[in-house]
Amino acid sequence: MTRRNHAVSRPDCLAPRKHSTLSKQSFAHAARVMAPTLFALAFAGVAHAQGTMDFSGATTLMGTFKTFAIYAGAVICFGGLIFAGIRMMSGRFQDAIPGLFGALFGAGVLGWGAGWIGSLTGQNM
Repeated sequence: MTRRNHAVSRPDCLAPRKHSTLSKQSFAHAARVMAPTLFALAFAGVAHAQGTMDFSGATTLMGTFKTFAIYAGAVICFGGLIFAGIRMMSGRFQDAIPGLFGALFGAGVLGWGAGWIGSLTGQNM
């Protein structure tokens, strides 16, 4: 059996089209495809132009928070102890229990709160 190649004529809609090198459609398509990249590259130079960041203000702010935690913990602790002491002196020991828990909470704020805030910035206690 032999095969023969017959030339088949194609209709115009299936014939390969010749593209112009740069038409309005292809330029618009290229602009739409490249627009996000060009937008990102336009701001990349601005991002590289930034200087170093100074965190001395943040360290000062965290020191302020640490000082606040120390004072707030001390006030809560002493307030709870005074509240519990007054209740105990009057003989109502069950009413003194919330004051003792308040003093315990104040001691936690005083110790763990200030220690945690100090550890965020590497400050010594």
